[in-house]
Amino acid sequence: MAGQAPLGGAGTAAQEQGEKGMIDDLLREMRSRMDNSIAALQHDLDGIRTGRASTALVERIPVAYYGVNTPLVQVASLSIPDAQTILIRPYNPDDIKAIEKAIATSALGINPQNDGKALRLPVPPLTEERRRELAKMVNARAEEGRVAVRNVRREAISDLREFQGEGLITEDDLHAARDQIQTHTEEFTARIAAIADAKTKEIMTL
Repeated sequence: MAGQAPLGGAGTAAQEQGEKGMIDDLLREMRSRMDNSIAALQHDLDGIRTGRASTALVERIPVAYYGVNTPLVQVASLSIPDAQTILIRPYNPDDIKAIEKAIATSALGINPQNDGKALRLPVPPLTEERRRELAKMVNARAEEGRVAVRNVRREAISDLREFQGEGLITEDDLHAARDQIQTHTEEFTARIAAIADAKTKEIMTL
């Protein structure tokens, strides 16, 4: 009997280590997915026109390329020759018409100037009304980001409940991990608010 206690202690320690490992893995995956939500939001906001030229405004515009919608950045070089102009040079000159059409029919609201070799996009200053519309768009995108983060939180908690239901973690582990999940969720929600506030300030600054 005396020789069995250390084995029991080692088993308990190993079990606790295993439980901690499962929870740590879940939290790492959760943070990774929340990071992806933040990155997607940032990329979306980069594409919202602020009255200053930026290649992010056009990078993801789909161009019909051999029958496949392909992001503009993959079929042309993009540059900013001055603060109000985006310069687009197709890698294949034959694609210039398709690129011109893609830009003209996009939601960008800018008609490209075609000199036969390249396209120039003059980025006009924003009106006050348009700035307010874009600010509302930023808020809507930020809310989508918050929803995405909350969805990740919900799925993580669901996974924890499954672990607990299968006897893989204790009820105390479940409650402690839920607290950690909430802390991470609040962190990412605050980051979304900061990103949205910065973009709104950028848009509204004359």
